[in-house]
Amino acid sequence: MKPTSGKAANAHVPKKLTERQKIERKELKRKKKQDRLLKRVQREFEQVERDKAAAVEVKVEAVAEKELVSTLSIAVPGSILDNAQSPELRTYLAGQIARAACIFQVDEVVVFDDCGTTGNQATEKLGTVDTSEGSTSARRCCVQLARILQYLECPQYLRKFFFPIHNDLKFCGLLSPLDSQHHLRQASEFEFREGIVTNKPTKNDKSSFVNVGLLNDVLVDTHLDPGVRVTVKMPPGVDLKSKKIRAKVVPPAQPRQETGIYWGYTVRIANSLSQVFTKSPYKGGYDLTVGTSDTGTNVQELEPRSLNYKHVLVVFGGVLGLEPALDNDHKLNVDSVEQLFDQYLNTVPRQGSRTVRTEEAILISLAALGEKLAPTVRPKEFTSFEAIPQSQDTGIQQYAFNEKKRKHTAPVVETVEPKPTEKDASAASASEDDMARFD
Repeated sequence: MKPTSGKAANAHVPKKLTERQKIERKELKRKKKQDRLLKRVQREFEQVERDKAAAVEVKVEAVAEKELVSTLSIAVPGSILDNAQSPELRTYLAGQIARAACIFQVDEVVVFDDCGTTGNQATEKLGTVDTSEGSTSARRCCVQLARILQYLECPQYLRKFFFPIHNDLKFCGLLSPLDSQHHLRQASEFEFREGIVTNKPTKNDKSSFVNVGLLNDVLVDTHLDPGVRVTVKMPPGVDLKSKKIRAKVVPPAQPRQETGIYWGYTVRIANSLSQVFTKSPYKGGYDLTVGTSDTGTNVQELEPRSLNYKHVLVVFGGVLGLEPALDNDHKLNVDSVEQLFDQYLNTVPRQGSRTVRTEEAILISLAALGEKLAPTVRPKEFTSFEAIPQSQDTGIQQYAFNEKKRKHTAPVVETVEPKPTEKDASAASASEDDMARFD
């Protein structure tokens, strides 16, 4: 092995930097690090600005959707449940109201307290329920009515997430289902669906998984908190069994705006009659208010399509009507309840019964007002019935009555009666002679 010279050995030794060079190198590194940090901050700032702009666009779009579609709201007193004789009848009464709201495509149901805070009712235990305005405390009957209405409106595959076991919902299994158009089944190929945001992790913080009642969760391009109910729109013609379905979150009013489908109702609690009007979720409030009473104007005297509206509110009274609600609300300074409404109507003229129950008045009134109301903007006529469940689509094989009867009964065997003989004929004539004695 040849010995290395000193000059060759020193070739691999790095040169010793001077103090000035060290300072310059440190300064260069610091400057590069600062530039990288500034670029990262700039990118984050631009992303935040884009997110804000997108949020503003979504918010403006949602408001525009609400302003474009004419809405129908009803207000019902929660005290009607206290008139029921048993917990089963309380639940059934709430179910009748939910069915009426769904049949006539009501957009909002307001449950108001018409008893006030006077007398023994002031010390009554209050309940709490989550409504469209957040957590709300109200009288026990109002909370139960609102909770049952929310339960029935919610699609079946989401109820176990939003409604834990509760005494108010104990007898909801006895109720008839709403069969609302937005209660989709797993095989329904409609592009809009209701879902709940899951806590399933994603690859980045800019998306979320949503359970919409399919075999697999869908991925939306928005980061949302788990447990939130959302409306999503999927691409048309998507394979419902696919594991990679991408969708986007849309306002709840968009399905009805685009397709004309009825997308359920929201529930709001008002602690007094005045809050029914003052806490409207619509911009500008209700432009048409209708009160119902047996002392009002005959609804048949109105001209068809004479009541133009953008957001209409129909208020129903309790067992004693709307007058007690006015007396128990000290914020209303009017002499008569009729002064609170644009129209004060009697929707059941010439009634045969002394009283009309509230659940009956809702059905009768909404049917009578149907030809009198004229919405400013009507939703589109829904035509995609093949994409949603139908009334006969129960998942159980159906039989026609005659077919089912033939299937479960024994076959009919034809029998040939023997011809009568001479002996039988003589016996028959003898019987006739015997009966002649009684004539």
